[in-house]
Amino acid sequence: MTASDATTLIFIAAAAFVLPLLGGRIGLPAVILEILFGIGVGPALGIVHEGELLGALAELGFLLLLFLSGFEIDLRVFERQGARPVISGLAMFVATVGLSLLATQLLGLHLFVGLVLSTTSVGLVVPTLRAARLVSTRLGQDTLISALLADFLTLLAVTVVAMVLQFGVSARLLGLPAFFVAVAVVLLLVRRAAWWMPERFERLFDADDPDELGIRATLALMLVFVGLAIVLGIEPILGAFLAGMAFALVFRDRAGLDRKLTGFAYGFLIPIFFINVGVGFQLDALAEPAAVGFTALLLVVALAVKIVPAALLVLRRHTPREALAAGALLSARLSLIIVVARVGTELGVVDTTLEAEIILLAAATALIGPAAFRWILPRAERGLAERELGAA
Repeated sequence: MTASDATTLIFIAAAAFVLPLLGGRIGLPAVILEILFGIGVGPALGIVHEGELLGALAELGFLLLLFLSGFEIDLRVFERQGARPVISGLAMFVATVGLSLLATQLLGLHLFVGLVLSTTSVGLVVPTLRAARLVSTRLGQDTLISALLADFLTLLAVTVVAMVLQFGVSARLLGLPAFFVAVAVVLLLVRRAAWWMPERFERLFDADDPDELGIRATLALMLVFVGLAIVLGIEPILGAFLAGMAFALVFRDRAGLDRKLTGFAYGFLIPIFFINVGVGFQLDALAEPAAVGFTALLLVVALAVKIVPAALLVLRRHTPREALAAGALLSARLSLIIVVARVGTELGVVDTTLEAEIILLAAATALIGPAAFRWILPRAERGLAERELGAA
């Protein structure tokens, strides 16, 4: 390890501990502070530079972020609600993609940017709904299902587009259905094994297991799926995401494993990914006033492509104000939009200037979306929605 690597570790370790405390005091998400910190110690001051050690840790944090995005999906939400909210969520997603593609065409951008704008952030939607005590209401469930579908379908679309851009329309595209078949086989084998040997699988969720087999099993599943995705020419982000979904599907009651895994990932490795995003931020790209103005235009588009389709919630017997509030909350983007933008940069369809603008866009929507939701839907109306659910 070089002296530069040691300096990087010192700064990152200190930031991973201090920034969440600071974020709680000033009311900013820790992710935004981590990116700003990376910009500060990276391109601004030149203390930390991109290197093999930082890149490797950031890549692992990147994969864990996608894994936990799938891991946190509660499939029982779909089982409880039936087909109608799913159909509504699908219609909203299709409308969002259509508007996003139209906007990118009008702005002269690559159509891949339409997928970037179609993302949302379940990680912001859920805490906001919980704080408003609306998770279990019809509005909360419809909003949550729309966010879950947007996350999954966007990742699937990004994978397909990435394969087409890399290999063209060829036999390599058969790798995607082959990957899903492999995922289904693994799911079936794990479920059968858990059925026949429940006492052995219980150890995965033992809080006092000295070998931490639960953590080992989840990481092994993630790396197997990621490796399989790479072999088949598929974006590893889909492999990591589906590994999390697969684990959540097989083991509905995960006891304290989710807390241990989340603590391990969000406590250190995932912050490294976001700090690395800041370290690689093209600060010079935003020196021109035109770049800032274009970011503002992107912000307007990013809000519109979520708020306009949310009007479909009126067909689910929600008030126009509730539909507007849901659209504002769904416009909040953070981790996934940064991930998709990074994929676009690697594919060569998103340049470094646009990636920097998208990172700014992520920070702006992460602040505006939840705040607008609370402002549009006053406390009195949130309480009414809660009472209506209790009466039902």
